[in-house]
Formats: sequence, C-alpha cells, structure tokens
Amino acid sequence: MEGNNIDFAGIPRTAMKVLTSPPEFFREMPKTGGFVEPLVFMIAMGVAAGLLQSIFAVLRLQAGAGMAMGLASVIVMPIMIGIFGFVGAAVLFLIWKLMGSGESYETAYRCGAYVGALTPISVLFHLIPFVGPAVSVLLMTFFLVTASVAVHNIPSRKAWLVFGIIGGLLVFFSISAEFAARRFARQAAGYQKQAEELQKQAEQFRKQAEEASRATGAQPEEAAKRLQQQTDAQKTLEQMQQKALEQMQKGAPKGR
Repeated sequence: MEGNNIDFAGIPRTAMKVLTSPPEFFREMPKTGGFVEPLVFMIAMGVAAGLLQSIFAVLRLQAGAGMAMGLASVIVMPIMIGIFGFVGAAVLFLIWKLMGSGESYETAYRCGAYVGALTPISVLFHLIPFVGPAVSVLLMTFFLVTASVAVHNIPSRKAWLVFGIIGGLLVFFSISAEFAARRFARQAAGYQKQAEELQKQAEQFRKQAEEASRATGAQPEEAAKRLQQQTDAQKTLEQMQQKALEQMQKGAPKGR
C-alpha cells in the first residue's frame, strides 16, 4: 500500500481492534498488501510507547534529565522498533515455517507488526516489578498463538506448546534480569554509601589538621613539614641507638 493511501487517523482504531478482538482481527487481516502499512503502524506504536516512557521519566527524575530521556525515548524507540521489526518477523517466519505454515515472510511480518499494538501496554506493565514484565510476555504469547491459529492455520495445541515454551523461557529470563538489576542497584547504593563515609572521614581529618595547625600557630604545609622533620629525626635517633648497641655487643668480653 502506498504511503499516501495510509489512513493515519485509523491507526488508533486498528490498535483498539487488535487489543480487544485479536481472533477477529487476525482472521480478517490481509495477508499481503506490502510492508508500508504495517511498518507505519509499528512506528506509531513505538511513538506512543516513547511518549509514555518520556512522561514516566519526567515524573521519576528531575525535569532536565527526565525531559532528555523522554526525548530520546520518543526518537529512539520508533527507530529501534522499525528496524528490529524485520528481524523479529524473520524469527517468527522461521518458527511458523517449522510448525508447518505455508505463509510468506510478508504475512509473518504483518502478524508481528500488528502484535506491536502491545508495545505501549508493555511500557505500563514494566512499571510493576517482576510481575509486569511476565504479564507482558504472556500477553504477547497469547497474541502470537492467536495469529498462529487464525492466519497460519496451525492447531491451537501445537501453537500453545511452541510459543508457551518460548514465552516461559522469556519470563524466566525477564525475572532473572530483574533480580540482577535490583542486586546491582543495591550494590551500587552500598558503594555510594561507602564513598560518602570515606569522604566524611577525609573531611574530618582535614578539619583536625587545620585545628592542629592553628593550635601550633603554623600553616598546614608548615605543620606537615615539621611533622616530617620530627619523624626523620626519630628514625635517625633510633638508627644511632641501634649502631651503638651493636658496637657495645662487639666490644663486650666473651664468657668463659
């Protein structure tokens, strides 16, 4: 479909139909018609997800940093989705082909593109620790199974078995990554606390040195110089005492 024939105003209606009636949508979805329309839909979903991320970034961070991260999300996310949509479609095409589908890569791409309606919702789910990402993966699994049955004529049990295993692995990796991220955050907070304690100790030592220098009427540099001189003199005296002791032991009479 040509770009000037795309119904941009109908994208929200399409997304709503995908989300509310996925079996009906995928049964009625044209299996051919070009890549432009589904690509535009994916990019629109990426823009919506980027806007949501920008809002949450502004709410969680300071205004300047939040706006910068939000702007990056609005720009980067649609680009990443547009690029990796073709890669993801290739993976889905291979999976469906191994499951017995006779549909083309274009059909696989269109299925993956319209499953992208879940992208903004996934942003909301990821706000919930542990459970949110898992629910997002389960929703995606349900939509892929629905597309498998309605578009590729794959038996429901077979589709659930294959995509259920894939979804289970993704949930496991998602939860593991969440645990790892939180553990790293705790370690980083601990290191920051230690650094603050060391900084406080250094500040206390500096204050003590200043107080000592004021007590002796000398500047900090002069006080340090005097301390070094005293240390050197003490070492010299100890060396002289050790030499004298050795000479006395050499000159002492030997026992019979």
